[in-house]
Amino acid sequence: MKKIVTLLSVLAGVVAATPAWAQEDKLLAQARNIATEIPPKLLAVLQEEITKSGPEGAMAVCRDKAPQMAKAASEKTGWNIRRVSLKNRNPNATPDAWEKAALEDFDQRKAAGEAPATLEKGELITEGTVQTYRYIKALPTQTLCLSCHGNPDNLSQNFKAKLHELYPHDKATGYAPGDIRGAITLKRAL
Repeated sequence: MKKIVTLLSVLAGVVAATPAWAQEDKLLAQARNIATEIPPKLLAVLQEEITKSGPEGAMAVCRDKAPQMAKAASEKTGWNIRRVSLKNRNPNATPDAWEKAALEDFDQRKAAGEAPATLEKGELITEGTVQTYRYIKALPTQTLCLSCHGNPDNLSQNFKAKLHELYPHDKATGYAPGDIRGAITLKRAL
């Protein structure tokens, strides 16, 4: 038992001695990996539903399945995962102050010529008394997204009616391919 306690003490010292940059690099790699796995899965489910029941049917994917997918990934990975947007459709996708600042920065960087698919931010911060790692990655608008998020004049009347019924305060239209539709954001207390 004494050997185990000694070993645990040594390991605790090694962890404590790990430079902050090494910890941040590891957290960035984890967050980046998770953030790149989820969107393709969501796009595949969306494509299937649009093919089956049109944009009106696909609304349920973004409203119901996407949060379920994020929750399942959160439970599996230990990260709090969600999608946010400056022009959100779902009120639950409203960014907090850190996410809003990152999204605004992404818009400026895109305007300066950076590719939206490369825009990300990872940061070790303190929230209250808790040290937290935050990560956010831009989600560029895909062609598939335009049937629900494109020019309002091009959206079907049936879609507009259902949109108004489910999201009377919707702000998530008017996008073109490559626009930053929003972001996937991850958070983990350390």
